[in-house]
Amino acid sequence: MGPPEEAAPAGGAGAGPPGTTTLAMGFEGSANKVAVGVVRSDGTILSNPRRTYITPPGTGFLPRETAEHHREVILDLVQQALDEAGIAPGDLDCLCYTKGPGMGGPLVSVAVCVRMLSQIWRKPIVAVNHCVGHIEMGRVVCGADDPVVLYVSGGNTQVIAYNERRYRIFGETIDIAVGNCLDRFAREIGLSNDPSPGYNIEQLAKQGSTFVELPYTVKGMDVSLSGILTFAEKEARERMRAGECTAADLCFSLQETIFAMLVEITERTMAHCNTNDVLIVGGVGCNVRLQEMMQTMVGQRGGRLYATDDRYCIDNGAMIAYAGLLAFGQGQTTPLRETTCTQRYRTDEVLVTWRQDK
Repeated sequence: MGPPEEAAPAGGAGAGPPGTTTLAMGFEGSANKVAVGVVRSDGTILSNPRRTYITPPGTGFLPRETAEHHREVILDLVQQALDEAGIAPGDLDCLCYTKGPGMGGPLVSVAVCVRMLSQIWRKPIVAVNHCVGHIEMGRVVCGADDPVVLYVSGGNTQVIAYNERRYRIFGETIDIAVGNCLDRFAREIGLSNDPSPGYNIEQLAKQGSTFVELPYTVKGMDVSLSGILTFAEKEARERMRAGECTAADLCFSLQETIFAMLVEITERTMAHCNTNDVLIVGGVGCNVRLQEMMQTMVGQRGGRLYATDDRYCIDNGAMIAYAGLLAFGQGQTTPLRETTCTQRYRTDEVLVTWRQDK
């Protein structure tokens, strides 16, 4: 379980004509992280710097302020990525950016930078679906072939499997994403946003000893998380004040309940697709307790769990560069006039031309 020990994967599905190696720079800025990565088509990551917009405890990040943060640091990240990779702009074959989904302001701030660099450096652009970027990064880093994918982040919660040139969504949240649920609860109990609310919940949950029963809401292949958040917030205000439980107990209970729901719908998808392997991607995928619970289920089915650490789970530029290279290798580029952004861009809207059907 987990990525290889070296800093970057050695090999991958490949992009570009047989026998050639292409090089891309990827730009990510769909939420509070802005990142630039340089990747070769064999999957080797040459650089992958990023910055995070961190707000005070008890607050979230707003689109306008987040976009301003991205604009202030992105050119420094571009230079850092070039320096760490040891390349010049002329060595690049294409520039890849996150088209969506995500927050409108931050997405546009990064896309504008990519358009500018494309015209200065005379490089083609490839628009990338953020979710597909996570999947392809996980596949190349872990060496996973055709697993069921659990994609869990601040903005998305989906169970996905590949079929007929699409990443099909078998189950998802019907309201808020798991990362959003955890972040909002962290704000309720006053946890810091540094390095992230979800990480701080994970650490505090390790100190919990009393399980507080919370709503368990699975609807077929989907989950609902807004009710459990409202209930947990109410319990936090009332039971903590009465001394019946601690913040650590509630963090522990929230994780155990939500992760059990995710394991359940993932196993249903595995049974439907007749596969026993699972790949966890997205920022929440870093959570060690989620990996442990998923490993228990996957192990009982005789399968393998693929999961990575924060280098690759959390939003990064390399994942956009690699997914873009896969499309670029199939002759796909995005005309300048079409390098727009969209806040709604489902995983199954992308035609996956670089994978072969079973």
